[in-house]
Amino acid sequence: EAVTAYNIVPGLLGVILSMTLVMMTALSVTRETERGTMESLLATPAQPIEVMIGKLAPYVMVGLMQTTVILVMASILFHVPMAGGWIALGLGVLMFITGSLALGFLISTVARTQLQAMQMSFFYMLPSILLSGFMFPFRGMPEWAQAIGNCLPLTHFLLLVRGILLKGNGIEQLLPHVWPLFAFIAVVLGVALFRGQMLTFGGRTAGR
Repeated sequence: EAVTAYNIVPGLLGVILSMTLVMMTALSVTRETERGTMESLLATPAQPIEVMIGKLAPYVMVGLMQTTVILVMASILFHVPMAGGWIALGLGVLMFITGSLALGFLISTVARTQLQAMQMSFFYMLPSILLSGFMFPFRGMPEWAQAIGNCLPLTHFLLLVRGILLKGNGIEQLLPHVWPLFAFIAVVLGVALFRGQMLTFGGRTAGR
């Protein structure tokens, strides 16, 4: 219908979740590394997966609250159509939140200061905003930009959210955009756990 709000406002859901969850997770965990409390945690018998779950679980609730507020405001203030597909939307949001938090945790295992964590977060977010189809039509970008954009989870999440809210797409229509999110989560979680195991081994060795 050529209504700008119908395109921009659903896209804000992915952008806001990316900006807040990735950066908050990276900064909070890196802050503990700076203060030395992470070494004490890694010296305990806790496994890397347990540390990750403990750190990320509260932010899942933050992401769900942000999603609820954004969708309510989108409907009330901008009258964005809510065509349905709530099960698919819930699945997509949970996957995107999980991927964003895992990426933030991965950044925190690499960064040694909060400044480094913030810089790495921006290094991820700026290409995501510019190449995901949020600011510019995705099919109108050069092929190299589309190739990079297809590797970003925000690109597929935006297509997923817009398809659900504006068209009422179900899971069947959204499968081409769901499996890239699964792949992103699997890769980022795997690398984050590997990095966590390395830090755990180093922390326990230092403790001895």
